Amino acid sequence: MNRVAFLFLIVLFTSCDYFEKKKVNSEDLLEEELQTFNWNDVDTYPTFSSCDSITAKEESKICFQNTLLSNVNQYLEQQNIVVSTDVNDTIRLKLVIDNKGLIKVDSIVVKSETQFQIPEIDSLLRQSLKGVPKIYPAIKRGQQVTTAFELPVIVRIN
Repeated sequence: MNRVAFLFLIVLFTSCDYFEKKKVNSEDLLEEELQTFNWNDVDTYPTFSSCDSITAKEESKICFQNTLLSNVNQYLEQQNIVVSTDVNDTIRLKLVIDNKGLIKVDSIVVKSETQFQIPEIDSLLRQSLKGVPKIYPAIKRGQQVTTAFELPVIVRIN
């Protein structure tokens, strides 16, 4: 009987751990959430007021890029660019739109031939972005966030 009582007491004392509530640390929850969070995707892309009525995410992105591209192309068409040989190039504008909707050129990738034919192409592209309409920044989880993207600008001058 003593053995049974002794065995019962051992089981009783070791089983108390099963009834103890585990405390969840908020920092551990935050760390777990941050690891599963997709930092490269936004809920809504940056947009112009003309694209506000579009609700589909991908269509909104296309509308934004097309509006921006048409603004750049329109500015470049107004410039009197003279070249000695034909220019056919795709210039890559790497842009950053901050959480306040301000646009900034991160870098411009231009072929050396195009740079030689149009030495002021960098300043022309930067100037073309100054006339864009008000940009509404991208949104991630209800917060306005900074985004970066690449805009291809096709330049054809004969």
